[in-house]
Amino acid sequence: MTDREALAALTAEIVECRRCPRLVAWRERVALEKVKRFRDESYWGRPVPGFGDPDARVLLVGLAPAAHGGNRTGRVFTGDASGDFLFPAMHETGFTNRPVSRRAGDGLILTDAYVAAAVRCAPPANKPLPSERDHCAPYLARELTMLEAVRVVVALGSYAWDATFRAIASVTGDDPRPRPGFGHGAEAGAGGYRIVGSYHPSQQNTRTGRLTPTMLREVLARARELATG
Repeated sequence: MTDREALAALTAEIVECRRCPRLVAWRERVALEKVKRFRDESYWGRPVPGFGDPDARVLLVGLAPAAHGGNRTGRVFTGDASGDFLFPAMHETGFTNRPVSRRAGDGLILTDAYVAAAVRCAPPANKPLPSERDHCAPYLARELTMLEAVRVVVALGSYAWDATFRAIASVTGDDPRPRPGFGHGAEAGAGGYRIVGSYHPSQQNTRTGRLTPTMLREVLARARELATG
């Protein structure tokens, strides 16, 4: 298979996953009960695969789909406040053709970037269990092997930072010890990749000013610099 065919096959495998009973029950319950503002919409209610440019040199990794974001729209960081913060920054740094992401098939195109999550199902309280993290871990590792042009990983939050090092260790055997500490703008290397940290674009961070649009743009610009240098 070509890399694109392999990536498509992995996407098909991810969306059928039912390995974590707690996550399956939660994502399907949310999709059935909905919330008032989305009561007339059909929810995706399944695992959410990564998406973007198969030739990307930059991979962005988040924590997990939001219950009424990716779990509703079928695309990570799509249809929620985190995506509303992330995609304008990606657009301004040249990674997307538009600054908004509403749902799969809305015309959004990523260039030189691919976006995925450490955990592919929306978890209760946005807190996956360690076993659920471990069940999902091979998906990110396999994406790394298929996205052959990736040189830089932007970890959106400490959870994604840890998942990124785990994935790289799984693929390359390189697991730095002690593991570099997470921080906004932190940089580290492992397995031939450069890892750049950013605070997660959650409302908890963006509403308090812990993460500003300028801060996120600077991280994305640095990722592009590292990928092209």
